[in-house]
Amino acid sequence: MLKGARRQEEPMSELWVERHRPQAVSEIRGQHAIVQRLAVYSEKKEFPHLLFAGPPGTGKTTAAMALTKDVFGEEYRRNLLEMNASDERKLESIRTKVKQFARTSPYGGAQFKIIFLDEADALTNDAQGALRRIMEQYAETCRFILSCNYSSKIIEPIQSRCAVFRFRPLSDADVNAQIHHVAEIEGVKLEDDAGDALTRISQGDLRKALTGLQVASAINMHITRDLIYETSATAPPEALHQYLMACRDDGFHAARRRLRELLDRYGLAGTDFVNQLHRELYTADFLNEDAKLDLTEWMAEVEYRLVEGGGEQIQLDALTARLVTHLR
Repeated sequence: MLKGARRQEEPMSELWVERHRPQAVSEIRGQHAIVQRLAVYSEKKEFPHLLFAGPPGTGKTTAAMALTKDVFGEEYRRNLLEMNASDERKLESIRTKVKQFARTSPYGGAQFKIIFLDEADALTNDAQGALRRIMEQYAETCRFILSCNYSSKIIEPIQSRCAVFRFRPLSDADVNAQIHHVAEIEGVKLEDDAGDALTRISQGDLRKALTGLQVASAINMHITRDLIYETSATAPPEALHQYLMACRDDGFHAARRRLRELLDRYGLAGTDFVNQLHRELYTADFLNEDAKLDLTEWMAEVEYRLVEGGGEQIQLDALTARLVTHLR
């Protein structure tokens, strides 16, 4: 039953990402090949050390927790140590917390315990070396699930001891379907083009899409495309195209004015603007191939300067000036 009226008054005390997180491997959407492999582990209640690698919001933590719940049931917390390695990345954390948990016997007659290290690519090399030794020493009574954004930052001796799963950004169809599914459960009226906007903004990151949906719903339970862009610090594609056309047709002052309007209306930081402009560059049919190549190089240069501490206003004005000079 939909509870739209109650949801509108309810504070955002619980993240929808957590409320709608799958509780079993069979409930996971997307990543079909990975889910099929994990389902075998879930059924047998046995698996080797695992390494989940891929971009944020693609289901790595969800898969780890769902598999753990499938194996241990309601008492899963007694046989699970969950750590965020970016918070406890040093050697001492591995030697104390991880080793102490690994050396104790599993609870309730379970065959093994599980240690889940999120963001494992943040561990120092010394900590990873200690982790490798613990993985060897307690392999019979403890299984490790490591998640990371970049598997290249995990030392080879650890990778070779794990079954590696590479998570990809979710397809637009999977993201869009889950957005509408959650919106229906939460009593939110989501217009189709608003769902498309959320899908576009998320770029395969379901966590980002559901967070955007919840933020917009806190303002209005009837969510439109404009509301999505205004609450997500994202400029719509047509606004970015209009800026490029102003650079081509109207000159520096008009283009600079449109840039300021974009930054102010959508709350964009300089790096946000450059990255969003880059994403839309290749859909701008009014620009030829050579122009797009030059623009890509200039945007890369400006983004680097911004990240290194360059002044935002002068860097974006410089980008606008180069666009005007080249496109006119």
